Amino acid sequence: MTATINLPKIMQIGAGAINALPATLEQLGCHYPCIITDSTMVRLGYTESITDLLNAHGLGYGLFSETMAEPSEDSILPAVALVQREKYDCLLALGGGSAIDTAKAIALLATHGGSMRDYKMPRPVNLNSMPVIAIPTTAGTGSEATQATIITDASTDEKMLCMGPGLMPIAAIVDYELTLSLPSRIAADTGIDALTHAIEAYVSRKANLFSDQQAIAAMKLIGQNLLKTCQVAKDLAAREAVMLGATLAGIAFSNASVALVHGMSRPLGVHFHVPHGLSNAMLLPTVTEYSISSAPMRYAQCAMYMGLIDNIEDEDQAHQALLNQLKRINKTLSVPSLAEFGVDKDVFFSTLPLMAEQALASGSPNNNPRQVDKNEIVKLYEIAWES
Repeated sequence: MTATINLPKIMQIGAGAINALPATLEQLGCHYPCIITDSTMVRLGYTESITDLLNAHGLGYGLFSETMAEPSEDSILPAVALVQREKYDCLLALGGGSAIDTAKAIALLATHGGSMRDYKMPRPVNLNSMPVIAIPTTAGTGSEATQATIITDASTDEKMLCMGPGLMPIAAIVDYELTLSLPSRIAADTGIDALTHAIEAYVSRKANLFSDQQAIAAMKLIGQNLLKTCQVAKDLAAREAVMLGATLAGIAFSNASVALVHGMSRPLGVHFHVPHGLSNAMLLPTVTEYSISSAPMRYAQCAMYMGLIDNIEDEDQAHQALLNQLKRINKTLSVPSLAEFGVDKDVFFSTLPLMAEQALASGSPNNNPRQVDKNEIVKLYEIAWES
């Protein structure tokens, strides 16, 4: 079996990497970028740091700072019109996964037209769009190195998964110093999101030798440093490790796909507005316990790569160590239950059949080591409610 690998053309990684932005634009032949970001990035001064760099090199630019945490197609259409009207030649996606996902979608529609529904899976996005340079400010989503975007259809509350090489950013600037002012809640949620990417890529039915190496490295970096980054804000080595781990996890799942956790996570965001990383954290222990029996060796190896055990001679011991650590991470980082988050119990349970259908429709559960049907997903949601 062969694997097709897609990566950004250019990756600048490390402290101060943001300063390479002007040279990266020049290398790509881009001269008139539009910054795609949100109001928080403007308020915290991140946007100004970008515009200062551009001004210092005599580069004109545009700005769209109204991206949403859970981007819908309606929210991106004003940016599409702006980009087409002003004839920008590239997009600078500044922020977390939502800003980067938004930029990918803007680039696609501004270049090729149509609606996002035209490009949802199972149709792959092979069309080349205007260049997107991703500048992540969270260590979690890995969107700077993935060929995917998720955009909500507001009329149906469907989170549409779009995938293909045409959605891969042409460049990624991965500077961990951009994460130093992250609130602890966001650092925790995005870090668990990245760990989920690594684990799911490694146990995915689409895993391959290349994606395995990225997932293994990501589990080592994130598994041994996540709690440090959230508990000791000044531990720069841990911050750098988790940031790089998040990018490697993004590369891993972009080339191997995610699985059941993500399939079940997306409906929680649509119906109850649970942030994506947080909903992954809520589900990861439950779904892992359900899935272990169908990939016992792989899950045991996850425990070893995360530094929880020295070897996998006793698989049962390894599995228990993994489950204990996932629960410990959630407890230490104050991941709330669905009830503690404020989800109404009656509404939640009445919505379970629809959420299960939407989870299956996303396609991600098909990649899970243990296959699942609608009734089993409903049961897993019920278990997660109690967790």
